[in-house]
Amino acid sequence: MPGSAFLCHTAAAVLLLLCSGCVHTVPFRDATGNIIPGSIASMETIIIGGIPQNIWFRGISTSNPPLILLHGGPGASESALFRHYNSLLEQHFTVVYWEQRGTGRSFHSNIPPESMSIAQFVHDLDEVVEYVRHRFNKEKVILVGHSWGTVPGIIHAGQHPEKISAYVGIAQVADVPEGRRLSYGFALSEAKNRGNAKAVSELEAIGPPPYASLDERLTTAGWVERFGGIFHTNLSTGKLIWTALNTDEANLIDLIKFGQGNRFSLVQLENEISRLDLSERYRSFRIPIFFLLGRYDKHVPATLAERYFETIEAPCKRLVWFENSAHNPPFEEPARFNRILIEEVLPVVNSVDCKSLQHSSCLMNDACSFRNEDYI
Repeated sequence: MPGSAFLCHTAAAVLLLLCSGCVHTVPFRDATGNIIPGSIASMETIIIGGIPQNIWFRGISTSNPPLILLHGGPGASESALFRHYNSLLEQHFTVVYWEQRGTGRSFHSNIPPESMSIAQFVHDLDEVVEYVRHRFNKEKVILVGHSWGTVPGIIHAGQHPEKISAYVGIAQVADVPEGRRLSYGFALSEAKNRGNAKAVSELEAIGPPPYASLDERLTTAGWVERFGGIFHTNLSTGKLIWTALNTDEANLIDLIKFGQGNRFSLVQLENEISRLDLSERYRSFRIPIFFLLGRYDKHVPATLAERYFETIEAPCKRLVWFENSAHNPPFEEPARFNRILIEEVLPVVNSVDCKSLQHSSCLMNDACSFRNEDYI
C-alpha cells in the first residue's frame, strides 16, 4: 500500500507539472480559419494593487463595450464557468475575466493578509477599470458582479459614476448579518421538515449566527446547498468544478489554487464581511442599476436584495427574477441571463440614457423604475 500511494502521488505530481502550461484561450477565427481582425483572446498577468493578478480579455471586437466580471467568493474564481455558460456575451461585449486578489492564479502565498480588505478590493477594481478604459480607449465600462463580487462592484459604481455605464448585481449582497440569520433559519427549518436528523443535530450544535468560526458558516452553507438554496436545478458545486476543469482555460493547477485562495480569502475578509450592510450606505446612484435575482436564493437571500432594490435611487433601475434559479442565475439559466445582458443592459449602455429600458418589454414579475427627467 505505501508503494501504491507513492506511485499515485508521483503520478499526480507529474500530471500537474505537465498541465501547468496547458491552459490557453482560443482565438476568434473566421470561416477560413484566420483570426478575426479587431478581436481579442488573451490570458495575461498584470500588476494590480502592487501584486500580479490574472486577467483574461475576450471579445469578437474590441470596439464593443467593455464588461468586467466580478466573481463571487471571496476567493472563488468563476471565469471558466462564465466562459462555458455565457460565452455568447463575447459577441456583444469585450469581456474582462478578472481573478481578484487572493483568488485562483491571483493567489500568492506572500500576499499581505492586511491587504485583504474591502477597501483594497475596491481600489484594485478601480485600477482594473482604468486599465481597461485606457487599453480599449473607452470612456466607461460595465460592471457585472456576482455574490461577493457585488460588494466591490456596487461600492465602486457609487463612487465613480463617471467611469461606469451600468451596474449589474447578480445575487446582490445587502445586509450580511440578517442574510446569515435567514440562511440558517432556512437550513434548520428544511432539516426539520425533511426529517434530516444529521442536519438538525449539526445546525443546532452550531446555533444561529454570528458564527464562532468559518467552518461553522461553511457547515450551514453546505446544508443550504443540500436543501436547494444555492442551486435550484440539478447543478452542484462538484458539477461546476468539473465543468470548469473541462474548459481550455483551467486545469488541475486551478483546482489547487481555488482551494488555497478560497480559504485564504474567506478567513482574511470574514471580520469585515460578517458586519457588512450595503443597504445602509449605498442607495443613491447616477447610473442605471440592474439586479438579477434567483427566486430560490437562500445563500444570499434574494428577499433582502429585493428590499434593498426598493430603496435605491437611480436614473433607471431594473430588477429581474430568475424563476428557475437560486444563487447562480448565469449558470442555472444561462440563455435568459445572456439575453438580459444583450437585450436589456446593452441598449441602455449604447443609448447613454434610460429610454431604451423604459421602452423594453418588462417581463412579468420584473420591476422597472425610472425618474421622469430621463424620458421627458
